[in-house]
Amino acid sequence: MKSYAFLLMMALLFIGQSFTTITPEHIDLGRWEKLGQRNVNYGLDRDEVYVTAREGRFTAIKLGVKRSGINMHRCVVHFRNGSSQEIDIRENIPAGGTTRVIDLTGPKRIISKVVFWYDTKNIAARKGVVALWGRH
Repeated sequence: MKSYAFLLMMALLFIGQSFTTITPEHIDLGRWEKLGQRNVNYGLDRDEVYVTAREGRFTAIKLGVKRSGINMHRCVVHFRNGSSQEIDIRENIPAGGTTRVIDLTGPKRIISKVVFWYDTKNIAARKGVVALWGRH
């Protein structure tokens, strides 16, 4: 009888710790700011989100999707100093989901625009919306 109580107590302890464990993907330091959004078309397409210098300098980005899921292929971040960073995403993002946090190489920089390529196979009447977020 004591061994069953011990096993039950150990199982509850293990389950409790699994809910409270903080992993690196749960740690999201920095202040996030919405930089813009685009309604996405059906099929294979490309969109751009322009960012103004008044938004500031950023260390990371992520893309969020609303209404309808998309297949994100890649994006290119263009910086005010003329440099750019190409990011291979290749992710299926469901409605309500986001990409991973995408760290930008180098020091904090001003983003001038982000270009992204995606496709959607949704045949519903609702078009998806992709929002661009930047971390200061």
